[in-house]
Amino acid sequence: MQSRPDSAGASAPSPPQDKLSTSEYPLQEIGSRYKDEARDSDELSLDLESGNLPLLPSEVDGMEAQSGKFERDPPFSCTPSGFCAWLRGPTPPHVYHINPWFPSLQAAPARLIDQKFPRKSSKIALLFGGLIFWIVVFFACFKASVAGQEVPGFGQPVKLSCHHRLWSNSTNCGLNGDLCRPFEDQSFAFRCPSGCAAAILLEPYVVGDQELNYRPLVVGGKPLEVGDQNSSIYRGDSSICASALHAGLIDDARGGCGILHRTGEQKNFQSIMQHGIESIEFLSSFPMSFRLENEASSPDSNKTTPIKCSDARWSLFAFTLIWTTFLSLVVTSAPAFYSMMYFIVWFQVAMASDPPSIGSYYDLVSIALGRFLPGAFVGFVLYYFCVRYTLKNLDAHWDKTVLWLGGCWVGALNTDTFDRIPISRLTPHDIQQQPGALTALIIVVGSLIVIAFGQAHCYRREGRFFPTISIYGVLVAVVLILVAVPNMNLRIHHYILSLLFLPGTTLQTRPSLLYSGILIGLFINGIARWGFDSILQTPGALLDGAKLGTVPPKIYPPSTTDANNLVFSFPDLEPHADGLSVLVNDVERFQVFRPKDGQHFPDFTWARTYPDEVEYFRFGLVHTNALGGLWYEDFSPPAVWGADGNFVFPDSEIPEDPGSESKSG
Repeated sequence: MQSRPDSAGASAPSPPQDKLSTSEYPLQEIGSRYKDEARDSDELSLDLESGNLPLLPSEVDGMEAQSGKFERDPPFSCTPSGFCAWLRGPTPPHVYHINPWFPSLQAAPARLIDQKFPRKSSKIALLFGGLIFWIVVFFACFKASVAGQEVPGFGQPVKLSCHHRLWSNSTNCGLNGDLCRPFEDQSFAFRCPSGCAAAILLEPYVVGDQELNYRPLVVGGKPLEVGDQNSSIYRGDSSICASALHAGLIDDARGGCGILHRTGEQKNFQSIMQHGIESIEFLSSFPMSFRLENEASSPDSNKTTPIKCSDARWSLFAFTLIWTTFLSLVVTSAPAFYSMMYFIVWFQVAMASDPPSIGSYYDLVSIALGRFLPGAFVGFVLYYFCVRYTLKNLDAHWDKTVLWLGGCWVGALNTDTFDRIPISRLTPHDIQQQPGALTALIIVVGSLIVIAFGQAHCYRREGRFFPTISIYGVLVAVVLILVAVPNMNLRIHHYILSLLFLPGTTLQTRPSLLYSGILIGLFINGIARWGFDSILQTPGALLDGAKLGTVPPKIYPPSTTDANNLVFSFPDLEPHADGLSVLVNDVERFQVFRPKDGQHFPDFTWARTYPDEVEYFRFGLVHTNALGGLWYEDFSPPAVWGADGNFVFPDSEIPEDPGSESKSG
């Protein structure tokens, strides 16, 4: 048995030198650690001061490693140097990352896919299979809903927008309305989309002696007895789909189909409130009118059957929403998620939810594909510089689905969401004339200011306040330069708003998820629906039928031979005008140009169309273009020729608010 050595005589082994220093000098280790932290903080502060950090976020792995260290936030100070130091944020910066609520639940769908399809190739095949499945189902259902409807005796219905009219306006239809013929003896089936109750006038429009704006253009429609049936007659310049809503033939939520019959010249269009729309009264005559019905009979039978069709946009949207929600929960790769959502949302908007006003199915496909290629390139740029920093390494898939994808759909369905705000266009002209626009603009700007302060606080804590504010300094400078361009007007489109605001969402916070999704949806809606419209437009392009602000011609009272005949003379019209146009009952009835020999304009003689009928007269100057064609100045307010023979000019104050019809030829 081996004896145990004596503890007094045995020498204990010496500990390693590093352990000895640690155990004997613990404060020295702590002090050196804080010196290292201080050195790291000083280096990071130097980087922030010298501008070595990128303008947009770069890889944040190093910052994430430092985020566990002691965070030192400089106190707020009102001195310039202290305030700048406070704006630089804490050292090391606080890098935001969304920690998911109920992480096991949020990861469950993706974990199930990993278990069933562990190989990367199988996941890629499954991803493309899901995309192909959506493409096949969506386009098959959409084509069946558009091209599969047949109305007996009329063929496929003509696809209309909510603003389509037979008679665009008095000057576009030419003298006596000949450019808008035929007036009667023609019928066709039509198809209206959903949501046409919100299709209102956005510029002043004159009907008789009334100037109308921001309401549906439906003139007449009071049921009249025609034979054994009641028939509603509408004036020819009424919006077809709004008139169908007024008549109760279609539903605002689902759209519908009908048959339009041109009924020629009619008079006495009476107003009536039906189905939430109040029509406009016009008690004189008009050369074009129409009536609507929703029943058709086949050529082989006299039996009539109701026409049944509906807008498939909401059913297709429901399918797309369910499918994108499923994909969002199972796709964990940020590039794959963004690419699939961008593609699906684009074609949902371009084909079904907010398509261009094109009648043919194949024309829609052509336009959607034509705009998709440049739109996809810009979408990639937006992802690379902005969106990927919000979606990168995101484990909160339910948050991503609700906030980013939900926000994307809110922006993509702009017609049904943000378009309800009473601001048609961000131009001074529209904001001044649209009721409620100024109040809505104040609320929107106030909300944006609150959001901007919240985002600025987060950028300060991440140490990226000055790089981000420098980006917006450049953007503001560019906008100011564009505003200063002479003879051009700045037009802020949907996609421009997205490009301006997306650099301010490069944070991984829940509010940034929501903002980023909304802005991407707005960008898709703007390009898929309208294309890349110019940010600078001419004043004429922005008018779009609005007032030019010109002074109407001075007209002298007519001479009357009897109660049904008038003669107008024009001895001293403005020398800059090339001609004169006269509208009678909102139809161009007289157009004359300045004689070459310098003589006066010829007289205009007018005989009342129907005895004892009120008639309305408006006068406007005409100009010729250098390359041909005509354009019209603002027409005068309507003068009224009463049934008793009295001719009444409008009040002297009314010429400051003239008629709105103008045309570029």
